[in-house]
Amino acid sequence: MKLYDTPLAPNPRRVRWFLAEKGIHDVEIVTLNLMEGTHKQPDYLKKAGLPNVPMLEMDDGTCVTESIAICRYLESRYPEPNLFGRTPEETAVIEMWTRRAEMLVATPFMIGVRHSHPALAALETQNPTIAEYNKEQGLKALKVLDRRLAESEWLAGDRITIADIVAFIGIDFGRMIRLKPPEELKNVARWADAMRARPAAAAGMPEKAA
Repeated sequence: MKLYDTPLAPNPRRVRWFLAEKGIHDVEIVTLNLMEGTHKQPDYLKKAGLPNVPMLEMDDGTCVTESIAICRYLESRYPEPNLFGRTPEETAVIEMWTRRAEMLVATPFMIGVRHSHPALAALETQNPTIAEYNKEQGLKALKVLDRRLAESEWLAGDRITIADIVAFIGIDFGRMIRLKPPEELKNVARWADAMRARPAAAAGMPEKAA
């Protein structure tokens, strides 16, 4: 299998972190340069269908984009350690918190960065109003995570899951514009420290990417 990757973007970082948590080492990493538009070249678009990164090319030639879809496939191929749920009930709770992490926190933070970081003007028609609105919404939503983390070590249960990866990388992406959780969110801070301390974190950090 091949994973088409780019170091800084948050969605590929999710998959790299997921691979590291799983201990998967037999996926070839193909690095794309978004600033040079390699994800928009005809050969790539023929496989991906859209100029999206990451993309997983399976051994039979099937190509899948969307980070969660890629991680679900990898979970089915490499079931342990489990990150998506073992029972129907656990799976539902993990899905719920993954959706909340993505829609309430990760997506607003990502949009805020894309519409305000100067270097990303080459990729995005930036709108300061959109940037500010999304940054505010993401910061407000962190209170939801903080309340949850007051009663649970991890977002979706008693161990790290895909929900934690999605939430943390969305929040960490905000560092590009010096956006970080308010200091009063002590539970988020405790959890974020635990995420950074994980051995797999290096694979999900842009400065550690190949």
